[in-house]
Amino acid sequence: MRFGILGDTRAWYDDGTEVPLGGPARRALLALLLVRPGAVVPAERLAEEIEPGGGAVTAHALQSQVSRLRAALPEGASIERTGSGYRLVLGRTEAESVDAVRFERAVAEGRAALRDGDPRRAAEVLREALGLWRGPALAGLPDSETARTAAVRLDELRLAAVEDRIEAELRTGEHRAAVPELRELVDAHPLRERPAALLIRALSAQGGPAEALLVFEETRRRLAEELGADPSPELTRLHRELLDAGGLPAPTQPPAPLTAFIGREAETAELAALLGAARLVCLTGPGGVGKTRLSAEVARGVRDGGAEVCFVELAALRDGSALAPTLLAALGLRGSGLQPAQGPLAPVDRLITALADRPLLLVLDNCEHVVDEAAALAARLLSACPRLRVLATSREPLGVIGEHVRQVRPLDEAAAVRLFEDRARAVRPGPAPDPVTVRRICAALDGLPLAVELVAARLRTLELDELAGRVGDLLAVTARGSRAADARHRTLRSVVSWSWDLLSADEQRAARRFSVFTGGATADAALRVCGMAGDTLESLVEKSLIEPVGGGRHRMLETVRAYAAEQLREADEEEPTGRRHAEHLLDLLDGAAPHLLRDAQLDWLPRTAAEDGDLAAAVRRALAAHDPDTALRLLAAAAPSLWIRGASAPLGPAAAAVLDALDGTPPEGLAEEYAVCVLLAAAGAPGTADGGGPTAWRRHRATAQRALEDVWSGERAGRRPAALLVWMLRNAGEADPGPAFGLVSAQRDSPDPWARAAAAFVAGYGPLADGDTEGAERAFREAVDGFRALGDRWGTALALDALAALAGARGDHEAAVALTDRALTLAGELGALEDSADLLVNRGDHLVGRDPGRARADYTEAAALARAGGGSAGLAAALRGLGDLALLDGDLDEAFRRYGDALGRMDPTWVRNLGNRVCCLAGLGRVAEARGDLATARDRYREAAAAVAGLGPGPARTLRLMGLPETTVEAVLRAGSPGW
Repeated sequence: MRFGILGDTRAWYDDGTEVPLGGPARRALLALLLVRPGAVVPAERLAEEIEPGGGAVTAHALQSQVSRLRAALPEGASIERTGSGYRLVLGRTEAESVDAVRFERAVAEGRAALRDGDPRRAAEVLREALGLWRGPALAGLPDSETARTAAVRLDELRLAAVEDRIEAELRTGEHRAAVPELRELVDAHPLRERPAALLIRALSAQGGPAEALLVFEETRRRLAEELGADPSPELTRLHRELLDAGGLPAPTQPPAPLTAFIGREAETAELAALLGAARLVCLTGPGGVGKTRLSAEVARGVRDGGAEVCFVELAALRDGSALAPTLLAALGLRGSGLQPAQGPLAPVDRLITALADRPLLLVLDNCEHVVDEAAALAARLLSACPRLRVLATSREPLGVIGEHVRQVRPLDEAAAVRLFEDRARAVRPGPAPDPVTVRRICAALDGLPLAVELVAARLRTLELDELAGRVGDLLAVTARGSRAADARHRTLRSVVSWSWDLLSADEQRAARRFSVFTGGATADAALRVCGMAGDTLESLVEKSLIEPVGGGRHRMLETVRAYAAEQLREADEEEPTGRRHAEHLLDLLDGAAPHLLRDAQLDWLPRTAAEDGDLAAAVRRALAAHDPDTALRLLAAAAPSLWIRGASAPLGPAAAAVLDALDGTPPEGLAEEYAVCVLLAAAGAPGTADGGGPTAWRRHRATAQRALEDVWSGERAGRRPAALLVWMLRNAGEADPGPAFGLVSAQRDSPDPWARAAAAFVAGYGPLADGDTEGAERAFREAVDGFRALGDRWGTALALDALAALAGARGDHEAAVALTDRALTLAGELGALEDSADLLVNRGDHLVGRDPGRARADYTEAAALARAGGGSAGLAAALRGLGDLALLDGDLDEAFRRYGDALGRMDPTWVRNLGNRVCCLAGLGRVAEARGDLATARDRYREAAAAVAGLGPGPARTLRLMGLPETTVEAVLRAGSPGW
């Protein structure tokens, strides 16, 4: 005989015939006894819970129902009176007799198989277990406490079993089939994190990291809004894995420890707890006391707990204006690489957009070089980004309201001894050094970790007693005492100087020359710039003056580098070493340029990106040496990599400074380099004192145009083909772009195939402006073919996007979507986050009239990507798209809100905002018209008409190219005419 409570309560004979149980009271009685087969249920509870009307039955009525149920049950099942209650006796067949019991045992078996690494067996067992369900558990019973409790427990177990089964199926590769079911689960249980995590894994496995990240963002938002909680550590770790796998850019992580972390366990725990409550913590102390190492250890602990961390090294910064761009770079937030003409959004505003609702620990290391700017930026970010926390290290506090200052003190005696012994074993294996002598050395060094490490490294060549004597004589310290920070700084400097004096002449020369590398160097670069042999580099590493940082690169600790830079100046080698450094960078970047525009693009981009810090330092050094020509050549050589990576904005101030040093006169033979410098300066933040951004563009555009005409209007191909493309794109938004477009014709026959493809792309905008869409399409297709043949993703994506816009304008939305899909793939390979958001909006625009659901998904995903990337223009475009959908749905309030939000994020002076601005204004006009507010509608339509006046092949065609519905186009045109 079999019993079932996974659905309504039923019983069957062994042959499958159903047992007639009688009315609701008897079914309720059987169900309550089946909840725990064999367990005694008090008669009083049964009497209270079996009556459908909710009232308790009498003892006699209960006994009568029990007797009738006994009569209905066949042999092998009985109801026994035990003490003050009843129990159902099923004998040895209990496990097979009740579906709920069979279900629970099967679920346990399936989970065991999953734990044991047999997902196929787990999926099979769990599918069979879930097949036992016929509906909600204990369906149709009276509303009783026992039934409710049992049903909730069984339903929760069923949901967990579904999740286990899906996880098993995902492990066997059934990702695509699981997505629809997981979407239903997430919709049904929006605050349950496991279905969301499974959906994220499934989407990521089938190649949709952006969509997977969108699911995380929606889950995080729901948890915050409805529960006031953050995602679990498991879900947050999954989010970080997605970032690392190439979805959203992964922030820079704390440096990996090369040696054991010793002696700061209590401080680490205290700081981790403090950061749970405080939003700004500053670690202060002298150089070499271990602030960086402690902050990195705390950050790794926070990260391992599931939180997101970004570690920003500021030691190489000497210009506070570069602070915000440095943070953007550390967060992995590039600018718009496919559309290099940057908008007017300042780096700080991009940071606020990206971090406004993002839970993140931001570590600002070595703030003392830019302490005022770091304090101002930290204060602004913390006030605008409520989920942000900041951990700073500095030799002095930031002085920001709410700052929690913690002085990092030297190691105590025991920890200093342990550190010395650990480092000593690395250079001289064998018996432990004499502890008394080690304590005397550590006391002389005042427990400063860097000093201890530098001295311990000398055990390779000195005996312990000799080392102790030299250190004692050097510092004239025989016992530890309370010492001020400036005294500790002198102690460390003395140790660095002493360690330096023990170097050979070759090692000293190599070390002081190495100080020109602010961002580290490869062994080959060190050999060329420093005249350093491989064994010399190895020797300096062994002596703790240089450390490996991975990827074949090495760096010098900032405290040591500052000392080495002093030695470089005293040796009168700064100028020749700086010149060799600049020549090395020029050769590297010029050699990379052709590869950056070919199929090796993805291999060369990270190589050139690694030199960004040294590039900025080399430009500063050239300007300080009154050599703007070298600075100009450096910037021009780096430009292709900067443009493709969307990383040109941080170099804007430097480029503007170079232009000022040249006093508006392009050097002989460097016309293209001058134009590149103008483009880089124009990409900087607007309104800065250095004249960057739009100011630089207005001041220097005409001069650069004339200089380029001398080069590109002749028969020469030009040395900087990427500049041709960016120059045209930057000029496209000008009132008179004609002269700039005139530079294209000579490059159509260039011997450089990339230049020919770029010229074809730019040339397509000429016929487009004249209304010749067929001519434009031919040119864009020629560009696609040319770029694709070379393997250049940057140019190919640009040209595909232009073709997609043409296809959409002529009504071929299927082709437009297919072309945009191809461009999205290429943008994803380049890590172009903001560009991907733009392309998603474009695809949504092509889908609106055919598949509003997919369009909504694209706009929503674009908004999430734009927020994460700090791009206000992309976010505004996505919000505009969502406003269009709301208008289609007849939701006027939602449309009004979306359009208004979008307009508030747009700068009306930037050309890339024009199309979305016109669409928002026209949309607001339609909303007002639908509400009967014709005066407001007329005003909005007139604003839209004024925005497109004088553009393209006429207002009507321009409005249609923007994708506006015909009724809206007509309304805008009517409003723009007198008498509307």
